[in-house]
Amino acid sequence: MDERKDWYLEYEIKYNRPGLLGDISSLLGMLSINIIMINGVEDHRRGMLLLSKDDRQIERLISILNTMDTIRVTKIRRPKLRDKLAVMHGRYIKSDSDDKKTFRFVRDELGLLVDFMAELYKKEGHVLIGIRGMPRVGKTESIVAASVCANKRWLFLSSTLLKQTVRSQLIKDEYGADNLFIIDGVVSMKRATEKHWQLIREVMSIPAVKVVEHPDVFVQNSEYSLDDFDYFIELRNSVDEEIEYEKIQRPQFDEQDGFSMFDF
Repeated sequence: MDERKDWYLEYEIKYNRPGLLGDISSLLGMLSINIIMINGVEDHRRGMLLLSKDDRQIERLISILNTMDTIRVTKIRRPKLRDKLAVMHGRYIKSDSDDKKTFRFVRDELGLLVDFMAELYKKEGHVLIGIRGMPRVGKTESIVAASVCANKRWLFLSSTLLKQTVRSQLIKDEYGADNLFIIDGVVSMKRATEKHWQLIREVMSIPAVKVVEHPDVFVQNSEYSLDDFDYFIELRNSVDEEIEYEKIQRPQFDEQDGFSMFDF
């Protein structure tokens, strides 16, 4: 049986004449290359996820496309996660130019964010993700939605989603590597006991996915450092919004009903 390979093709449209996409689709058909997904990505560019059974098909495709004066091939490679999401959502995930572990989103990109995190959750072994953002921007909701997409069971070690949650122990089946562990760095700092921190240390040793909200606050009050994190996600209401930790750490706890206004 032939082993089929997936590819990512991206090209810039230099002259968008009628029938251009049809011509390229016909060319792919003649070369027996299947189109899995297609979408516009960024400005004047189109991305395709392709499936072929022979690398020579791709070599012929590149050779022919390079002779066309209506397009310019910008990428042809085995697809990365960012390529797949770009085709799905029509735009690339933005990463920090200085820190390649940091990825930035705004609130109207929650769908893209959820799909991105869901793919990270599918990785095996130790994965530590930090998510930064101001209150009520959608951090916790995105974490939980992504866990549903990834078919992961989520467990809050500390949280403010509904009520103050600070756990000091887990039951036996909650220690599984298939679970997703969620920690709120601000809550763990303000409300936790030594038993809670001992539980965090136990969870950190499990080869599973851990997500820490407010990682900068978390590392200030623990033996962990930012170097321990594999990915950082920054979520903002708008591109120019500043994430101010002084405001995040300001006490806003209503003792009467036990609810926190940190992150509804």
